[in-house]
Amino acid sequence: MSDEQKKTDEKTIFYDALGDVKPLREKRAEPYRRRLPPRPLNLPVGDEDEQERDLYSDSDQEIETTDELYFARPGIQQRVVHDLRRGYLKIGAELDLHGLTVRHSREELSRFIKACQQRDIRCVRIIHGKGYRSEAQQPILKQKLNLWLRQGKNILAFTSATRRDGGTGATYVLLRNPKKRNAK
Repeated sequence: MSDEQKKTDEKTIFYDALGDVKPLREKRAEPYRRRLPPRPLNLPVGDEDEQERDLYSDSDQEIETTDELYFARPGIQQRVVHDLRRGYLKIGAELDLHGLTVRHSREELSRFIKACQQRDIRCVRIIHGKGYRSEAQQPILKQKLNLWLRQGKNILAFTSATRRDGGTGATYVLLRNPKKRNAK
């Protein structure tokens, strides 16, 4: 038996095994489609108690916090994030949250960021500590700060500070340029 006869016999056996199967009409895969951005739910407002209103106290929204903090919004240049991470950007202001409760820390952070935005400060350092004096020896303020900064619209990026500026007990934060925000 020659190779040609072998191939035709194998094809015949293959097509007999397929039976009623018909080939697909389209030879191309369906193209990639972008998903629509998520839309907020229209939930009733006003009948929840104080703790439910504070988005920052929900335990469901906790983000796993490692020793080093790092976050950058999409579109931020890698060089800018690199400079922030290395501590090359000039620190315009500093906030020390040592010894404050979570609620007071949240209020102070909010006031601090607003004041920095009004004074056109772009890079700040926030000292939150390492959590050695907390009950579980875990950095509570650091975990909360990680969540709060990610939710802030005026925060472009943040990262743990260098050793000379507090290491993992402090965070560099890059704020949005208020002039550019108002131009959009």
